[in-house]
Order: sequence, then C-alpha cells, then structure tokens
Amino acid sequence: MCGMTAASPDHRADLRDILAFYAEAGVDEALAEEPVDCFAAVASRPAQMPEPSVRAESGLPTTRPPARARTENPPRPAPAPARPAAAVPDEAQAALARELAGKASTLAELREAMASFDGCNLKFTAKNLVFADGNPEADLMLVGEAPGRDEDLEGLPFVGRSGQLLNRMLAAIGLDRNTAYIANVIPWRPPGNRTPTPHETEICRPFIERQIELVNPKVLVNLGGPSAKTLLNTTEGILRLRGNWRVHTTPSGTAIPAMPTLHPAYLLRTPAHKRLAWRDFIEVKMKLRSLQG
Repeated sequence: MCGMTAASPDHRADLRDILAFYAEAGVDEALAEEPVDCFAAVASRPAQMPEPSVRAESGLPTTRPPARARTENPPRPAPAPARPAAAVPDEAQAALARELAGKASTLAELREAMASFDGCNLKFTAKNLVFADGNPEADLMLVGEAPGRDEDLEGLPFVGRSGQLLNRMLAAIGLDRNTAYIANVIPWRPPGNRTPTPHETEICRPFIERQIELVNPKVLVNLGGPSAKTLLNTTEGILRLRGNWRVHTTPSGTAIPAMPTLHPAYLLRTPAHKRLAWRDFIEVKMKLRSLQG
C-alpha cells in the first residue's frame, strides 16, 4: 500500500484504525507484496519535459527573444513657426484698410501697404498679391472683380483666357496693356474662385478706391457686376447697368466717367453677348476721344 512502512507495536492500533477507514472507503485490495513509498518514487522520477507547444510544432522559437535594449527616442523637430492668424472681417479691419490706403501717396506705397495688410482672410489662401498691370499713366483704367487661378499664379490681373479676350477687346478700339491700366476690386484670389463675401469686398474697397484715385484715369471701365456695384454704389444687375454712363466719385471728390460692361469670363460662357460688350467699348473709345480732344 502506498506510503506504508513497517510499523512498531506501539502504532498497531493506529494502523488498524487506518485500515478500517480504507475498507470503508473501498480500498480493500493490495497491489504488491511489499509496500511502496509513492512519495519517494515521485521524488526519484526524472523531471518531465514540458509538452511541445504549438510554436514548437510550427518550427517557431518557443522562448522569447532577449529584450531589446531601449533606445532613446530621436529628438523631435522644432515646430514650424505659426502663420499669422486670419483676421475676422469686421469694421475694425475695414477701418485699418482705409487708414493704410489714405496714407499711401504713390502706387508703390499703396502696393506695400496692401502687401503688409493682414486684415483680409483671402490673403492667407492666395499665392500672390495681384496688384495691377499696364500703364499707370494711361487715360483708361479697367477694374474687374478678383483674380482667378492663372492670375494668382502669375501675380497679374487678366492673364488667363478671359485676359486674352480682354486683350482682343482692347485691340479692337486701338488700345493694349501699354495704353491701359488694369486692376481688380479684390487683390487676392478667393479659394476655388468663389464669389467674395460682402465683408471681404468692404475690407478691400479702400485699396481699389485709392488706386483709382492715384491713377486718376479719364475713363473707368467696370468689368462685370461686382466691380460696377462696388465702385458705383448700386444694386442693379450688370445687364441693366451696361451700356450706360455712370460716375465713380473718388474719396477726394473727383468724378470719373464710368462704363459698366460685361466681364470677359461671362462673354466666354455667353458668346452671343459679345456684341453688347463691343457696343460698350465703342462708347469708351468715343468718350476717350472727346476727353482727349
């Protein structure tokens, strides 16, 4: 019986009690002639190898690889300097624009003031300031609405398809960019060529008004509805305005004859209306002749 050794006479009573307990438990059969010390057998048994794991069967290592030495994290690059926060269009920004525009006594000073002005959100999405093109001494000044993609890339107004059409329109009355001056109400391209908001227009208005005042042309041409509405202080649509002489009054009170006409981009989309723009440019040619004579 497992765990039993030769007992002394003093322990026989205890052994009888143990045997009675085993008999009641159903242990009533000897397995060998001599008792076996099961505890000693277990102690002398060689240590069993652990069962092979799934990783061992798959040929993968069964032990973890030695821990890698910790390396210090590389230093993070210094953060890029933050861009100036875009201003919220409000009366304070418009007032600042009026102040800067009023202080400019030359076109060069005006351009510098516009380049340093951070009060219009459009500046932060545009690539370039589109100031003007042409001859500032010319008798004719043309003002559009805002730069497009091509104008934003080159920093000059009317250089894309609409600009090519404008060149042909000027050539039809004997003029070109050397005998005309071209600008926009908004000097920065709106994202996606969207329409400028009223706030953006009001903020930029002092700059274009001062630009017109410094150039002091004999005749002003408003290319498109937004230019006409902004500089002629009207709410009428361009198809009602075009072909009729109006007056643009500068901040100093100078009255300049103004002809609203259709924007070249509109004419590219609606070629049938080119005849209307042709009539308007003939009127401009006649007005220039009368004022020059």
